[in-house]
Amino acid sequence: MTFRRQILGVLAAVLLAGSVQARAAEPHTFGVANGQFVLDGKPFRILSGEMHYPRIPREYWRARLRMARAMGLNTITTYVFWNEHETSPGVYDFSGNNDVAEFIREAQQEGLYVILRPGPYVCAEWEWGGYPAWLLKTPGITVRSSDPKFMEPARRWLLRVGQELAPLQIGNGGPILLTQVENEYGSFGADHAYMESIKQALVAAGFTRSQLYTADGPEQVPHGSLPELPVGINFGGEREGDAERAFATLKQFRPQGPFINSEYWAGWFDHWGSGHAHTNAEAQAANLQWELAQGYSVSLYMFHGGTSFGWMNGANSDGKGSYEPDVTSYDYDSVLDESGRTTPKYFAFRDIITRATGVQPPAVPQVPAPVSVPAASLTQSASLWSNLPQPIRSEQVQSMEEVGQAYGYILYRTTLPESASAALVPQTVHSYAVVYVDGKQVGTIDRRLGQRQVQLPAVHAGARLDILVENTGRVNFGKAIEGERAGLTGRVLLGEAELRGWQIYPLPMTNVAQLPYSNEPCTGACFYRGALQVSQPGDTFLDTSAWTKGELWLNGRALGRIWDAGPQRALYAPGPWLRRGANDVIVFDLQAAPGREVRGLDHSVLDGR
Repeated sequence: MTFRRQILGVLAAVLLAGSVQARAAEPHTFGVANGQFVLDGKPFRILSGEMHYPRIPREYWRARLRMARAMGLNTITTYVFWNEHETSPGVYDFSGNNDVAEFIREAQQEGLYVILRPGPYVCAEWEWGGYPAWLLKTPGITVRSSDPKFMEPARRWLLRVGQELAPLQIGNGGPILLTQVENEYGSFGADHAYMESIKQALVAAGFTRSQLYTADGPEQVPHGSLPELPVGINFGGEREGDAERAFATLKQFRPQGPFINSEYWAGWFDHWGSGHAHTNAEAQAANLQWELAQGYSVSLYMFHGGTSFGWMNGANSDGKGSYEPDVTSYDYDSVLDESGRTTPKYFAFRDIITRATGVQPPAVPQVPAPVSVPAASLTQSASLWSNLPQPIRSEQVQSMEEVGQAYGYILYRTTLPESASAALVPQTVHSYAVVYVDGKQVGTIDRRLGQRQVQLPAVHAGARLDILVENTGRVNFGKAIEGERAGLTGRVLLGEAELRGWQIYPLPMTNVAQLPYSNEPCTGACFYRGALQVSQPGDTFLDTSAWTKGELWLNGRALGRIWDAGPQRALYAPGPWLRRGANDVIVFDLQAAPGREVRGLDHSVLDGR
C-alpha cells in the first residue's frame, strides 16, 4: 500500500468515526404510547439479552456485543454494580473493566440499544446483591429501606452513576432506552415510599431522558411497582405455557401494557455442592416463540453469563437459615457459554427471532477454540501462619466489616482460660470456619451444611484457639441480606462460658504476590506458587481438581474460588489475561500439600461432582 493510500484510508476512517459520533449525538425520544413502547413516535419491540461488564474481560466486550447482534437482538441489558465501583465511601473506580460508560458506548457502536439497571440493589447472584460491604460498618443500618443511614450513601451513589451514564440516555443521543428503579423489590417488601425515594434519586441523578420502569415477578407487581411507571415481569420458561401464564397474571394488574418480559430466565445458576444447571431448552424456545408471536418485548437473562471473578459470587437463602453459595462460573446454561462461545440454544433462539421479525441477522462471528496448557508444578510455598499481619485486639469478636474488610478470610485467635472438653459454639459463622487448637485442625463449621459447632478434644488451660473464617459470599436475595456481616458475629461460647480477649487478623489477600515464598514444603493453610508456560495465549480453563478449598490468582488477578465440593472443577482464564511464556499462578488452599499442579484445559468442567 502506498503512503498516499494509507493517508486516504486514515482520513476515511476519521470521517467515518465522525459520522458515527454525529449519529450518536442525535437525540431521540422513547416512551410509552397506547400501551406500547415507542421510539421516535413509532412502535418499537425490544429484543434484548443481559450481560454484565465486570463478568466479561474488557477485551471481549465488543465480541460479545457482536454475538448479540448476530442472534438478532437489538438491545443489551446490564446492571451497574455498586460494590465494584465504590470500594470505600466516596472513592470511585470507573476505569478498566469498571468502565461501564465505555461498555454502553461500544453497545451503541455495534448497533444496540441498552436497558440500564443501576440498582442500588441488583441481586444478580453477585456478592451481597451489589451492595458495598462498608455499608455494614454502620451500626443498625437497614438496607433496601428509607433508613437515612442507607438512603444517604445510596443517593450519593446514584448521583455518581448519573455523572457517568445520564449523558448516554436516548434523549441525549445515547443508547439507553430504559432505566430500572430498584430491582425486583416486590420479592422483598411493599414499601412504596421507599420505591418512590429511589425513583426520585434517579431523577435527581439526571435519568429523565430515558423511560423509567420497575421489574418484578408477575405476582409481586403490586408490591414492587409504582403506578406512574411501566412494569416488566421476570420469569423462567421451564414448562410450556409459562410465558402465557405469566402475562395473564400481569394483565390482572396492568391490562393496558406495555408488555415486556424484562428477565426471561433461559438458564439457571449453580451452587457449591450441587450439579450444573441443565435447563429445558425446548420449553424455553417454545415460550420465547409464544412471546414474540404476541409482539411482546423480551430480555434474555442471561444472554451471556460470564464469570463472577475473584470473590464476587453471591449466595441464596430461604431466610430460615439455609445458605447456598454460588460457584465462580456464571455460565448460567445460557445461549453463550461462560467463555462466550455459542451453544445449540443460541442457534435455536436465533432461528425463532429471525422468523418472528423477518430480519436476517448478521453472520455469527467465528471464535478461536480454547487451548490446552501443559501442567505447571507449584513448588514455591508460603505458610499463612508465618505471614499474619498485625492483629487487632478486642475483648469480643468483630465482623469483617467492623474491622474494615470486605472479602477474603479473617482469623480469630484467643487463649483458652481453663482445661476443658466441650463444644465450641460461635453464635454466627459467615460462612466457612476451620478450627485449630495449638495449630492442629480439630474441625470445620460450614454454614452451607447448617453446622453450628465443633466438639473440641480435651484442651489445657493456655491452649491457643484459632478460628479461620472465609467469607464464601454474602447472600444476595431475600430478607437474609439484612444480616449478612461476614466472619464471626455475636458471642463465641466454649460450653457455657463466653470466650473473650481476641486477636483478630484481617486477611483480604490482596498482596499474595508479595509473600516471602520459598522451596520449603508446606501443608495446611498455605499459598503455593508456580509458572504456567504458555506458547500461544488463548482462552483456557485452569484445572483445580488437585486442590481442596481456596482461591486462585493468575498474573495478579483473582480468578475465583476452588472447592472440591464441586460442581465447578476448572476456572475460566481469558486469553487476554495470559501472556506468551511464563504466567504467574498462585493458589491458596486450606488443605495444601506439596506436589500439586495446575494445567490449562481446552474445555470447562462445570459438572465435576
